[in-house]
Amino acid sequence: MSTNPSSERPSFIEQLRAESRGLPYRPAKRKNRPERRLPSAEESHRLFTFEKGNRWLELARREPKAKMLFGELWHQGELCMLFADTNIGKSVLAVQIGESIARGQGIAPFACQAPPARVLYIDFELTGAQFGQRYSNGGEDHQFSDNFYRAQYNFIPDPPPNVDENDLLIAAIEYKVQLSKATVLIIDNITCLRGGTENSVVALSLMKSLKALKADHKLSILVLAHTPKRRNATQPISADDLHGSKLLINFADSAFTIGKSTANPQLCYLKQIKQRNTAQRYGPDNVCLCRIQKPGAFLHFTFEGYSAEHHHLLTRSAASRRQFANKIAGLAAAGLSQRDISKQLGIGLATVNRLLRCMNEEKRCADVQVCGCADEEERRADEERCPDDTGYTNNKSVRSNSFQGEGMEGLTTFVPLPQNQRNHKHKAAPA
Repeated sequence: MSTNPSSERPSFIEQLRAESRGLPYRPAKRKNRPERRLPSAEESHRLFTFEKGNRWLELARREPKAKMLFGELWHQGELCMLFADTNIGKSVLAVQIGESIARGQGIAPFACQAPPARVLYIDFELTGAQFGQRYSNGGEDHQFSDNFYRAQYNFIPDPPPNVDENDLLIAAIEYKVQLSKATVLIIDNITCLRGGTENSVVALSLMKSLKALKADHKLSILVLAHTPKRRNATQPISADDLHGSKLLINFADSAFTIGKSTANPQLCYLKQIKQRNTAQRYGPDNVCLCRIQKPGAFLHFTFEGYSAEHHHLLTRSAASRRQFANKIAGLAAAGLSQRDISKQLGIGLATVNRLLRCMNEEKRCADVQVCGCADEEERRADEERCPDDTGYTNNKSVRSNSFQGEGMEGLTTFVPLPQNQRNHKHKAAPA
């Protein structure tokens, strides 16, 4: 015999049941849901555009070809995803791309075929002071293009009542798009835009909102996102490494990622993950190598050549060694001496000292790379401590440090730019 749910019982019955159990009566809160209705004919007819196949080809020929904004990685009219690990330089690259589009100049080797356009950069990450620190050097400030606009998020502790905060954010972004008359929108980053993107319902709602924003205002959108905190560094980066629901990348037109090289802590690479307007050029066999530099007032990536991705992944032995080194670092942080760690783990004192030194050196190199705010003398000192790119065609130069040099075998396929082109003064958006 079936029983009605408690929400369908009369309130006086629920009150009697509560009193018999000696519990206070708390009536269930009922949601005032509007009564569902069938869609009208007009509402259903406009959901699809209906034409013959040949007609679609004719219409496609009339459409202008989508021009490159950042080489083959991002084209006009696309909703593109850029994802990477925390503190690897996503924001640095996004600002650099926005500045190049605002000037209509490419970032070699990535072409920008579109004319100068207005760019709106929605920044959920940095304060005004932090942004200024990245793009100034003493009394010198980088002169951004007049087409580059930045909007900084103002935290509101008490949002308007009866208004969904996510809908408020989308409406606020749309207003700034209209105010700036931007045709290119960069959002840094998606986790700040809407929380809980692991939920497929939330992710679907988010992508629908961005797609509608793109269509209504004829925008090209770049959205920054994260990878999971514990990504397996022995495996190539794929679409599965985008943090959140798979719907995020399924609804995107294109996607690319920044990977961290395990062969050199100062080196990163760009990899193409998804594309619709072009063939894949920067796949696992041809990632584009890059590093962050700040010779003047503009923190930016420089691109140095190409390589296969597997040269920059951890080998299984290196991954095991890194896990062991993290365990040693944890014991050291707990206050144990190197001699005590050696006795507790049953390994040599020299091994403990070497692994701790490598971990500290690797962390310092990574911190200096992303900060980009060290003065010239400190930067040169760090370059001497950290492995330099001159050793890529000679593996002997890095084998003395087996922890950092692990996985360097076969890296002779790297093709660096000529020396006179690698350390030149930075121009805001080189052609």
